[in-house]
Amino acid sequence: MKIAVGSDHRGFEAKQQIKAIVTQLGHECIDVGTTDSNPVDYPDLAYLAATAVARKQADRAILTCSTGIGMSIAANKIKGIRAAICHDELNARISRDHNDTNVLCISGDQVGEVLLRKIVEVWLSTEFSGGRHQRRVRKITAIEEGKDPRGIKNE
Repeated sequence: MKIAVGSDHRGFEAKQQIKAIVTQLGHECIDVGTTDSNPVDYPDLAYLAATAVARKQADRAILTCSTGIGMSIAANKIKGIRAAICHDELNARISRDHNDTNVLCISGDQVGEVLLRKIVEVWLSTEFSGGRHQRRVRKITAIEEGKDPRGIKNE
């Protein structure tokens, strides 16, 4: 897979670790920035990574800032993006299995190196299970398109 990776200055060190993990797992890493720990605005990097996924230039993206919150909010503004903040392996697994997330957001300040590796490994290796969850993802897409999701039934 092609994985876009981005961070602001607070997530820069975590991003460097994420890049190494992604590469070690045999995936192609697309670094959208930042390139150092000088202050930058997280929405700029979230936009670049999420847009790469939305435009199919990357299969998924991983973003990091101090908490992961800002990156998640910004990434979720891009049509077709389902970004989730994950603080542990269970959240990472469920975000993929149930929600088919295509952007992972991680706190660069609160997640240590060992846990960071586990979160990334689980998120990259977990597939979307579909089934009843597919209907729910379709409802999320309907909301994104300005439609009432209540009309979407089982198919």
